[in-house]
Amino acid sequence: MKENDWKKRLGVVFSTDPDFVYTEEASAEAETLPKDRQRLIVGIDRRNRGGKTVTLVSGFVGSEEDLKALGKELKVRLGVGGSAKDGEITVQGDFRDKVTALLQEWGYTRAKRGN
Repeated sequence: MKENDWKKRLGVVFSTDPDFVYTEEASAEAETLPKDRQRLIVGIDRRNRGGKTVTLVSGFVGSEEDLKALGKELKVRLGVGGSAKDGEITVQGDFRDKVTALLQEWGYTRAKRGN
């Protein structure tokens, strides 16, 4: 059943060859840049969050696993909740100064405070 998933083949022209097997191209995940080359921007966001303030770390270039590991370490060190997905780390509360200091302490020398 998983081999014949039509949703993955939207936009593919029909083939009359009975032996035709559609092959997907594997999406290449970006390699994680070294810490000193990451250009991270730490800012706050209040939009679409019910009036709550969150600290947003954006600009991370790398794999989802590395992003989630960095997000988890930030959340543990600050003792708050949050998430890490789509190249952004969300930390609950206004911790711009602390997050920037932690990132620079860990070797992210290009981490800067945004708004």
